[in-house]
Amino acid sequence: MAHWFGISYTFESFEYFSSSMATIELKNTTIFQGNHLVLSDVSFKINTGEFVYLIGQTGSGKSSLLKTLYGDLPLNEGTGEVAGHQLNGLKTSSIPALRRDIGIVFQDFQLLSDRSVEANLDFVLRATGWKDKAKRSERIIEVLSLVGMQNKRHKSTFEISGGEQQRVAIARALLNAPKVILADEPTGNLDPRTSEEIMSLLLSLADQNTAILMATHDYQMIHKYSNRTLKVSSGKLEDSVVSNV
Repeated sequence: MAHWFGISYTFESFEYFSSSMATIELKNTTIFQGNHLVLSDVSFKINTGEFVYLIGQTGSGKSSLLKTLYGDLPLNEGTGEVAGHQLNGLKTSSIPALRRDIGIVFQDFQLLSDRSVEANLDFVLRATGWKDKAKRSERIIEVLSLVGMQNKRHKSTFEISGGEQQRVAIARALLNAPKVILADEPTGNLDPRTSEEIMSLLLSLADQNTAILMATHDYQMIHKYSNRTLKVSSGKLEDSVVSNV
């Protein structure tokens, strides 16, 4: 199940979690990629409904930071919390619960190309414990409606455009009603007009009390849609204003 990080999900129930869990916070953390030090003394907090950019040059540590937040890299120094889950000392058996409570959006969509839009989302719901087929179908229509893709749920993913695939990827991230979304270059493979549509969609989710951390190289987009910015550079992370990027 590479689509979901190789983790088998065995949850028996589904429930929304409270907004008090809907934060991202790291305190005095050190981030490693294997034995290689990537970032040191990292501290920041993202509140419910806050939209924050994550910027920096290629190889500066953006992806390593995101991987730490969704449990792909261990946090061995400092403390961290995402959606109510403690990252330091996180056990492998606890990673599925963390990933169930956050939404993750990738640059390359990571959709199953041999299945329809609906089947892609149904796969995730079944993997995260939704046993009732009618409820799964209802939830799929709900999230596809949020991203304007409800009329294409029976299309194969290879039949829709890149922008539409990214909308489906965002719908997938919303299935379990997360209060935190981590987006890694979600507009990186899209044309300018489609990028703006995806950006507007993500901003609207923040307006609905979803905390969003978006890694991006698109500085034009950053300046057009001004928000708080975290910048990684020279092994450090700075909490920056947009005018300083």
